[in-house]
Amino acid sequence: MTAADTAAQADAAPVITEDFAALLDESFGDGLEGRVVKGTVIAVDSDAVTIDVGLKSEGRVALKEFGADVALKAGDSVDVYVERYEDREGMIRLSRERARREESWQELEKAFNNTERVTGTIFGRVKGGFIVDLDGAVAFQPGSQVDIRPVRDITPLMGNPQPFQILKMDQQRNNIVVSRRAVLEETRTEARSELIANLTEGQVLEGMVKNITDYGAFVDLGGVDGLLHVTDIAWRRINHPSEALQIGETVKVQVIRFNAETQRISLGMKQLEADPWDGVAAKFPVGAKFNGRVTNITDYGAFVELEAGVEGLVHVSEMSWTKKNVHPGKIVSTSQEVEVMVLDVDPEKRRISLGLKQCSDNPWDNFLAMFPSGTEVEGEVKNITEFGLFIGLSGEIDGMVHLSDLSWDTTGEEAIVQYTKGDMVKAKVLDVDVEKERISLGIKQLTEDTTAAALSGVKKGAVVTCEVTAITDGGIEVKVNGNLTGFIRKSDLSRDRSEQRPDRFATGEKVDAKITQIDAKSRKLTLSIKAREAEEEKKAMADYGSSDSGASLGDILGAALKQKQAQGNNEVGTEDSAEEVPVVDEVAPAEEVAAEEAASTEDAAAEDEAPAKKKAAPAKKAAAAKKKAPAKKAAAKKTEADD
Repeated sequence: MTAADTAAQADAAPVITEDFAALLDESFGDGLEGRVVKGTVIAVDSDAVTIDVGLKSEGRVALKEFGADVALKAGDSVDVYVERYEDREGMIRLSRERARREESWQELEKAFNNTERVTGTIFGRVKGGFIVDLDGAVAFQPGSQVDIRPVRDITPLMGNPQPFQILKMDQQRNNIVVSRRAVLEETRTEARSELIANLTEGQVLEGMVKNITDYGAFVDLGGVDGLLHVTDIAWRRINHPSEALQIGETVKVQVIRFNAETQRISLGMKQLEADPWDGVAAKFPVGAKFNGRVTNITDYGAFVELEAGVEGLVHVSEMSWTKKNVHPGKIVSTSQEVEVMVLDVDPEKRRISLGLKQCSDNPWDNFLAMFPSGTEVEGEVKNITEFGLFIGLSGEIDGMVHLSDLSWDTTGEEAIVQYTKGDMVKAKVLDVDVEKERISLGIKQLTEDTTAAALSGVKKGAVVTCEVTAITDGGIEVKVNGNLTGFIRKSDLSRDRSEQRPDRFATGEKVDAKITQIDAKSRKLTLSIKAREAEEEKKAMADYGSSDSGASLGDILGAALKQKQAQGNNEVGTEDSAEEVPVVDEVAPAEEVAAEEAASTEDAAAEDEAPAKKKAAPAKKAAAAKKKAPAKKAAAKKTEADD
């Protein structure tokens, strides 16, 4: 064949431009592995679906991958993912879930690139976060990206579709990271500015309980959170917000306060209801009795709920007539139904004072009716104090016996030692003060007061005979008439200072003394020997001489002794003794004293005269002194003779 023939044949042959290897791979389906293709349903079995994807063999997909809501029939077109070209049985392995996931990845990539939000559902919890289903694609959400504030309980959020923002995507590692917090922060800013611009106090809004604390609940008002305090949830007492609210609950609230600077919103629920305190004074008048429930117990009393939202305080002092220093928890208990009396109502301060003891009989009134003053009672010694005894009486009340009412004869300090706790004693009712809740008793009033009778028999200024019972540095203690006690001070033991010594007396010795003071309260006498001696001297001066007559004390006492001796002799009948009394000589001392007084008078007159006459005065005084000397000597001798 010539060259020309060869060239002609080459020009006549068709030109082949296709790649034979590529065509071969396409015929065997190697290019479809790992891709999403569209297939046709050939048959639907009880557990699998046979699908033709245009390859040499069909593939089977488990029926559960399509979901229970999907109804398939022969001829339907579906998207499937080619996992492997041929398995052990020679069939193509297809997956509907992988196909849906691939579709989701494509949509998620578009949203991630365009910074768009996606919708997902939190369905699981793992270490450090949660698993989110993004329409077939599985994503991870860190725990810090759930909400703006820390959420203690995420249960209300699980299973509910939520908006998310994709933070990171890696298809090779099959890793997607999403955030719910980013969406909330973005919407929060938008909603906050719009809501705050239109927010006013008193406005009624609807919100969802977002979080619950011990002091209240946070309510989401649509981008802005407000605090609903526990005291503003209801008019009745609520110990914890969880008693009335739950997380995720939708509630109606009213804006109580709004601070534009800090953007803090205070909400209230009870303000949307009628105030139960309106007209409370008419519903609960003073003096009326009502039944209530104990809601709270404190150290100072118990709170009783009269109706929903209206509570009153029973102070600890109004709980019992007899139990004064007892904790209220020992008298009533929480949730107990009690009957109380309204003591005071203050609608402005929203306070009601209640009384528990007023609903029972007053034991003090009952005691006064049963045991009036003067009645004898018997009881047990409950307590002994420094000022008396407390005796238990009927009605769980106590009466007091003061120290001064224990004994007539001994002091209260001495008498109280004789009693011990638990002794049964008898006493007389002296006084019952119902208002002050006091009962005065007396033990000594059960016996006759002999000391009072003895005191009535003595008078101030009387001279009595005493018996020395004790000797002290300050004087002597004496007993008068056998049962009265008295005291003679050291300065009252004698007129003579040298004789004012307590040690010159002996116990049991009897002395005469004058009563100078009577103390009816302490039942003691104050006596004086000195006063008695002064009184006797004064009496002797009045009977036997005076200052005008010029008689000396020795003359007067001598005359008194002689008269006393003469009276004794007359009683015996001895006439000689009466004649021996030198009555005539008694005048002589008086005359001599008169002469002395005359001389003194002359001297005094001489001193009042001119100075020239004063020189003669000493001579006259000397002469008068000479005259006085014999007279004094004669009087002294006469006194000795009388003695």
